[in-house]
Amino acid sequence: MSADDIIRRFVFHPADTPQRRQAHEDIHTACLDLALSLHTALPAGAEKQAALYRLEEVTFWATASIASQPKE
Repeated sequence: MSADDIIRRFVFHPADTPQRRQAHEDIHTACLDLALSLHTALPAGAEKQAALYRLEEVTFWATASIASQPKE
C-alpha cells in the first residue's frame, strides 16, 4: 500500500458530478427500501439488528466505492 492509497482512504471525497450524486442517492434509496422491508418482515432480536447493521455497512461501502474513484 502506498502513501497515495492511504491518503485516498482517509480524505473526504464529495460527489463531484451529477452522475456520482445520483449514484449515491440510488444506493441510499435502495438500501433504505430494503431496511424498511426487513424492519417489517423480521422479528425483533439480535439477528434483526445484525441484518440492519450489515445493511448500513453495505450502504457505507457502496457509496465509498463511488466516492473514492479517481476524478474523471
